[in-house]
Amino acid sequence: MERTPKGLYSPEFRAEAVKLVEKSSLSVDRAAKQLSIPKSSLGNWVRAAKKGQLAEVGKGQKLPCEQEVELAKLRKELAEVKQERDLLKKFAAYFAKESR
Repeated sequence: MERTPKGLYSPEFRAEAVKLVEKSSLSVDRAAKQLSIPKSSLGNWVRAAKKGQLAEVGKGQKLPCEQEVELAKLRKELAEVKQERDLLKKFAAYFAKESR
């Protein structure tokens, strides 16, 4: 499962994650790993659910639109390509020096 950018989760996802911890014998750590979310976030959601305030968590956040998600994905890909390019430049310089 791929992580959601910037930790933005829908209220339904939060409720299901809390149910997973409460209904099953999974610890918060294991459930967080299984869902690919930070354990601190899941712990906060479980505590809020016990207080009856889970619906209030994340009210000020807005889910990203498709363009924002695509832009984040492209930026990540660009950073990876730049890193690969820089490594290839270093390798080329190293092997050019070795062949002399």
